[in-house]
Amino acid sequence: MGMIEAFEWAGPGQVVFGVGSVGRLGELCGVFGRRVMVVTGSGGREGKVVALLEAAGMEVVVFAVAGEPTIEGVESGVAVAKGAGCEWVLAVGGGSVVDAGKAIAALVANAGSVREYVEVIGTGRVLERDPLPFVAVPTTAGTGAEATRNAVLCCPKAGVKVSLRHRSMLPRLAVIDPELAVSVPAAVTAVTGMDALTQLLEAFVCVRSNPMTDALCAEGVGKVVGSLRRVVGDGADVGARSEMALAALFSGMALANAGLGAVHGFAAPLGGRYGMAHGEVCAALLPAVWAVNLRAVRERGTGEQVRRFERVAVWLTGDAGAEAEDGVEWLRELVRDLKVPGLRALGVSEGDWDEVVPLALRASSMKANPVGLSEGELRRCLEGAE
Repeated sequence: MGMIEAFEWAGPGQVVFGVGSVGRLGELCGVFGRRVMVVTGSGGREGKVVALLEAAGMEVVVFAVAGEPTIEGVESGVAVAKGAGCEWVLAVGGGSVVDAGKAIAALVANAGSVREYVEVIGTGRVLERDPLPFVAVPTTAGTGAEATRNAVLCCPKAGVKVSLRHRSMLPRLAVIDPELAVSVPAAVTAVTGMDALTQLLEAFVCVRSNPMTDALCAEGVGKVVGSLRRVVGDGADVGARSEMALAALFSGMALANAGLGAVHGFAAPLGGRYGMAHGEVCAALLPAVWAVNLRAVRERGTGEQVRRFERVAVWLTGDAGAEAEDGVEWLRELVRDLKVPGLRALGVSEGDWDEVVPLALRASSMKANPVGLSEGELRRCLEGAE
């Protein structure tokens, strides 16, 4: 056996997982202060959390985020939190809400505009002060944002999604209660679940994988295989919800400590230009990108890279003799079963490819793809995802 290469690990300060765990918020969060901003989505699902915090004697300021978080929306949240003297921030919602909460907690504690700190369109200014204590309470099983160190924000004017990123942005506490996802519609459950699967697969085959992320990916993929179809068919299946919630957490930890790949390389320009939900992009692209990556790895990758694709095929199919190509077909079948719309149905036409492909090539996620992909290969990804 060869020497294990050095690696680093970072995760949330504390994770509390399990059915009913949200009921412990008052007990868990008392150390953060009395005045809290609760960031939520537009669906009004924060009621239980607010009631729990108020019962614990806390003053709550609610800030709602409509859809994907924007730079302007985060700036509004920062102003509200400062004006109310909030001492900490809690986000209850999907990945977009959690990202908005992370960004607000970071920028309340740091001088300057949001735009100064974001990548791509900003100056990438580094946070000088630790964010306010931040607590993540996810209500969907997809992005794993409760375990990541970045916040993805939309900039509609530029037509892109950009990240605000710093190690200190990892949540101080993540409370993951699978029952909070029971009312999530089947279509949303499907695409968020596909996002989690994409993150697990990309983190496993990317160039920065390590033994800890490998273990999380192996366990997480197995949970998705056993539970995603079940929970889309029956959203009240709390057992399947629990499996998917844990898979999403694992996917967030894996991507935060390894990296992603071409699917997420496309996600920023496609999501920013067309306003698509992140999970929709991942779900539409995963089988096609997996096929293109497999071919590229066979042509110019290493034997170990090929073996990783073969191991994924075994995980997905449950067949110890599966070939790597069997994994591609399994993914295609999953997308068909879940009735995931393709890119054309989401509003992307071939005429857009000339603009999307160069942006995807420059995306940060593309840097960890197993091998570098050419513009022609990226166009084949888009063609296969129509």
